[in-house]
Amino acid sequence: MTKALVIVFVKNIKLGTVKTRLAKTIGDLGAFEVYTELVKITEKATEEIEFDKRIYFSNAVVDSQWPKDFKTVQTGVDLGERMMNAFQDGFDDGYEKIVLIGSDLPDINSTHIEMGIEALDTNDVVFGPAEDGGYYLVGLSKMNRDIFLNKPWSQPNLLKQTLQELQSKEISVSTLAILNDIDTYEDLIASDFYKSNLKLQEKIQQLND
Repeated sequence: MTKALVIVFVKNIKLGTVKTRLAKTIGDLGAFEVYTELVKITEKATEEIEFDKRIYFSNAVVDSQWPKDFKTVQTGVDLGERMMNAFQDGFDDGYEKIVLIGSDLPDINSTHIEMGIEALDTNDVVFGPAEDGGYYLVGLSKMNRDIFLNKPWSQPNLLKQTLQELQSKEISVSTLAILNDIDTYEDLIASDFYKSNLKLQEKIQQLND
């Protein structure tokens, strides 16, 4: 067991349930293809990390993904509660630093995750800000339930509101580089991930011809 833990939240890749905002433009099959590629990127980013990993699926464990790591299913009524429960399990099991990431970031790599863990040596909390006002990474060096309760999930003021609350309680926070996740068609076509993936472009084109 390592002192640090990396938690990955993954949506089960089911047609019609992933990247629903993106699907409005490129269809359910297109969104399915994009999310499948993003999960592969997340898997690669966490592959060589030397910390323990726990993979939390939204509905059911998929044995073929992260084959060597601990896998389970998220529990809770909303995203905040699901993240809070995952962190609580980690701290209850003795981990001293925990970082959680999502699985829809085209530019994430192991360095972002390692820097998140490192930031917790000198801070209580770390965030990886997303361009849409949320965050792609959250890390804690001790449990803080307030971060996960009564928050405006999926709203552009999520990170700002959370940081203001932490500041008012004098909790030390570090932030990493800003990254953009893929939520809309505009996000997709602007990303290097899409521009450099000719196979994916062809699939999306075929599906929308």
